Amino acid sequence: MPQNSQTPEPAGQVSDAVRGNWVDHLAPAWSRPYLRLSRADRPIGTWLLLLPCWWGLALAILHDGQARLHDLWIFVGCGIGAWLMRGAGCTWNDITDRDIDGSVERTRSRPIPSGQVSVKQAVVYMALQALIAFGILLTFNTAAIAMGILSLLPVAIYPFAKRFTWWPQVFLGIAFNWGALLVWVAHTGSLHPAAFALYFAGMAWTLFYDTIYAHQDKEDDALLGVKSTARLFAERTPQWLKRFLVLSVSLMSLAVLLAMAGRGGSPFAVLVALLGPWAFGAHMVWQMRILDTEDHAICLRLFRANRNTGLIPLLFFAGAALL
Repeated sequence: MPQNSQTPEPAGQVSDAVRGNWVDHLAPAWSRPYLRLSRADRPIGTWLLLLPCWWGLALAILHDGQARLHDLWIFVGCGIGAWLMRGAGCTWNDITDRDIDGSVERTRSRPIPSGQVSVKQAVVYMALQALIAFGILLTFNTAAIAMGILSLLPVAIYPFAKRFTWWPQVFLGIAFNWGALLVWVAHTGSLHPAAFALYFAGMAWTLFYDTIYAHQDKEDDALLGVKSTARLFAERTPQWLKRFLVLSVSLMSLAVLLAMAGRGGSPFAVLVALLGPWAFGAHMVWQMRILDTEDHAICLRLFRANRNTGLIPLLFFAGAALL
């Protein structure tokens, strides 16, 4: 008999989850609501939180020319920690936004508004993720631990930002790029102007990709009175995205120059590292060429494409470190 080409979607699947993801098809049934709560079925957020951490580590190594065995643990620990803290942050976001999410087409299928997880269960799960992440943080130096604790402030504020400012993406950028500072400190023991330049480059990048993402919800947001840069910029979005692109590339280039100034290494290594921001910017130019802010599928596709955008400079930084 001919089989239906349309595979039924698993029960409880979130509307914007990656189709065929491992959570909905392979994870034990009891764990799926919690994994959906931490966005394990939508891994792009973990990548966007993790990549600034890896940028910071790579540039810190380029800065002092020292790659230690502990850096391997920092690299791995950031990966685990990003997954956990992204999950804890998303759980907190869903707790605070449960009433809004239930009124928005794209988000009403999330675990709390759809009834898969209670608020009390979500709070316990959030605390568990945060505690495990804190255990990883304790393996870093004291300055990095302090930076990690301080990062909880913007994480706590972010879900409320869209209620009082048209620029909630700034608060997301503050939280999502904190790892660039934290990991620089974890490697070197102190902050440096290059780390701040990299941090602000990441913030401009966040404004770029999350404005694209927010265009998916602008109609529902307008009805609910929720603010975003997508609603603020409206038809002027392409002009604003160009500004964020230029700012991000310029600040990342500055970060490279500051990190490698006076290093006494190969000029070719500096050139290779500087190619990273420009290739990063080229990928954002490609996104802008195919962007249609009225097409939700394209907005989601481009938002997810920023994993590759962020990997590009990391590859160049790693190549420069080998020279």
